Amino acid sequence: MNVAIYCRLSEEDRNKANPLDDSVSIQNQKTMLIQYASAQRWDIYHIYSDDDYTGADRNRPAFQALLADAQDGKFQIVLCKSQSRFTRELELVERYIHGLFPVLGIRFIGLVDNADTANKGNKKSRQINGLVNEWYLEDMSDNIRSVLTNRRQQGHHIGAFALYGYQKDPDQKGHLIIDPPAAAVVQEVFTLYSQGYGKSAIARILNDRNIPNPTEYKRQQHLRYTPPKSQTATLWKYPAISSMLVNAMYIGHMVQGRYGSVSYKTKENRPRPKKDWIVVENTHAPIIQPPLWDSVQNLIAQKTKPFVTGHIGLFAHKAQCATCGYTLRSSKCRGKHYLSCPTHHVKESGCIGAFIAVDTLEAMVLAQLNYLAEAYLDQTQLEQGIHMVSGLADRKQQLIKEKTLLEKKQDSHYLQTLYADKVDGKLSQEDFQQLRTMFNQEKESRIQTIATYQAKLEALQAQLDAGQNRRALVEQYLHIDKLTREMVEVLIDHITVGRRKQGEKYPPVEIHWNF
Repeated sequence: MNVAIYCRLSEEDRNKANPLDDSVSIQNQKTMLIQYASAQRWDIYHIYSDDDYTGADRNRPAFQALLADAQDGKFQIVLCKSQSRFTRELELVERYIHGLFPVLGIRFIGLVDNADTANKGNKKSRQINGLVNEWYLEDMSDNIRSVLTNRRQQGHHIGAFALYGYQKDPDQKGHLIIDPPAAAVVQEVFTLYSQGYGKSAIARILNDRNIPNPTEYKRQQHLRYTPPKSQTATLWKYPAISSMLVNAMYIGHMVQGRYGSVSYKTKENRPRPKKDWIVVENTHAPIIQPPLWDSVQNLIAQKTKPFVTGHIGLFAHKAQCATCGYTLRSSKCRGKHYLSCPTHHVKESGCIGAFIAVDTLEAMVLAQLNYLAEAYLDQTQLEQGIHMVSGLADRKQQLIKEKTLLEKKQDSHYLQTLYADKVDGKLSQEDFQQLRTMFNQEKESRIQTIATYQAKLEALQAQLDAGQNRRALVEQYLHIDKLTREMVEVLIDHITVGRRKQGEKYPPVEIHWNF
């Protein structure tokens, strides 16, 4: 019998000689399990080890590798120190220990807590252990959250990184000290804005002087950082300047708790309302002094007064630069509103940019909409559309029949029967492995085919809905002379705007409709 040994430790072990070495606890787990497997005369296929991973982490690399090898039938036993080393989630206990493993003919053993799927009598105890472990995770999460909240309320900095402009104090945990090179950049940003420079202009000044943005600065200082997704992600941009200018951390106040986790089972964080932020004043040395801070905040308040024309927001999140793909940003000059590429002005060698007046884009959209509406409502084309919808409905019914037949074949009882025959000696291990491999290949093929059919059905349904609703939609917006935000949401998926060529009156525009 081939056995897979799985070990896990959830917190760092201070006895590590080297951070890359296995912790002592992991080594002890391996020794115990190897000795047990040898006593049972089992062949050890592989030792899977996850060090510094919690039992609620579903993306543990060794854990995922074990599951993949289990699917390939590379071992017949999974051996752990305890069920909680494998997982602390009751859902995963049911999915893998009581679900997948029995189907694959794999026995699970937790040595210390006597969890053994070969003993059907202790299934309830395994489930109780899983429930207790689940409670443990939830209680631990609540306790950790309570401790962190208390430390934040006391003004301690909690986080993996210090804010740009600061660094963690090596002599006092939870305290921030000024990082002089980055702090000088922060002071310059505030000073430039107070002197009348715009946020994009400030970004361009910093980029033209090759001053690294916060992400690039962390990389150069050999700090942990998230790798950028594009080349322009290393540049200063409008949002970075904008968020810096309103961050009260720069006047010595500790501002934390702006994001919170959705659940202890996921690492996803979501923004919290400002009233729930934890703010403690005067916890660290300020980079920006109160007079400069107040001056900048007054300027920001004056420039963010809402426009009353109704144009702002008409194409929000709908218009994109045809060159770099960034969403166009709105601006106002001499009473007129424009859309422009936000990356064009942040560096001399940046995107060639897109630029168009909002009223010009609105006129283009209205002209094309009215043309399409009149063309579609032509009686001949309408009859062709009705005929097309009828043919789509027939195709949909045929796909449903084919998909239903395939789903009926998705039955795991065949594999369970094969396993029973192997246990009874009717099938050799080699024949069982071969038949199981064939079954899994056919099953995977059916799953992919079913997924393909489902995608086709969804696409057909979308076409049917569009065909049935298109006339009413088009008639509703026929001969209009003014766009509203609601119309843009209903009618337009997105718009790409290019750079106007010399000698041409308007820039190239592509409108991608929802109908």
